[in-house]
Amino acid sequence: MSKNIPNQSDVIDSIISDTNRQQYQDLLTKYNDEKESHWEFSVVPGIFKQSLEDTDETKFDTIKEHFGIIPTWDEVINQLNTLNANVDSNKIQYKLFFLARHGQGFHNVKHTENPELWDSYWSHLNTDGKIVWAPDPELTDLGIQQAKDNNAAWKTEIVNNKQANKDLIVPTRFYTSPFRRSVDTLINTWDDIVDLKQVKPYIQEDWRETIGEHTCDMRSNRSTIAEKYESKGFEIEPGFEEEDIYWKPDYRETVPEQAVRQNNGFQELFNNYPNDQIVSITSHSGSIRTQLLVLGHRPFAVGTGGMIPVFVKAVKV
Repeated sequence: MSKNIPNQSDVIDSIISDTNRQQYQDLLTKYNDEKESHWEFSVVPGIFKQSLEDTDETKFDTIKEHFGIIPTWDEVINQLNTLNANVDSNKIQYKLFFLARHGQGFHNVKHTENPELWDSYWSHLNTDGKIVWAPDPELTDLGIQQAKDNNAAWKTEIVNNKQANKDLIVPTRFYTSPFRRSVDTLINTWDDIVDLKQVKPYIQEDWRETIGEHTCDMRSNRSTIAEKYESKGFEIEPGFEEEDIYWKPDYRETVPEQAVRQNNGFQELFNNYPNDQIVSITSHSGSIRTQLLVLGHRPFAVGTGGMIPVFVKAVKV
């Protein structure tokens, strides 16, 4: 099996119940009622195979399928440019997102051994005496290699792109969860494709994994993150607290709550960066699950080191 195809546990974790969908809509309605305006999202059809209902996520190899693209990259980029050129960006925007999941971390190794025992026992601890998976676990050697495989895949797609300017399919804005496994995946994925000090990837709390209870989802403190990554070009969002004030040992964020948090990230992105048409977000399985819900995409499992592209239309309401 390919290293980026989701396993059965990934597929189960990607499912969102009808109850959670309704609760998300109820929470979002309350959230939007407090604001003067907000963006609503939908997926532009016919661009990527992952949005098709008959695409089997358990067999879909993103890299071998050239990211799942249906037309050519030329056609996609031309469509993106044309659509945005013919609308008022204060009211309608189109963006192409590449939603990447971090490579395998040490917590993923332990989770895969016994998913049920992980949820009930191991996820509340930091180690089994053999490996350490919390807080803020590192990538395994496989996780690093998965990111490097993505790097090679990106280079292939860029070379195959027939546009006169081959960089046209490369994102112009980069976001990441504050966890080391996400930031290190971004670094290894985009190494020598983009200049990180020039694009200044943005570390933001909104994109982090489901918050609470699981020790692997407690982040490092701000000074540690800054010391490791700011010299590489990363920027940390304003108001980012020194300690992880969101993580609690006795409460785990619900799917609807996480979806509202992801929605907040997208709202800010569309409000502040109308000219960035192609955006990369490196985060987590739970984050991507709710990002797809927010954007109106079908559920689609993404394995460690995997990625799903989404062509999005946003309308301001």
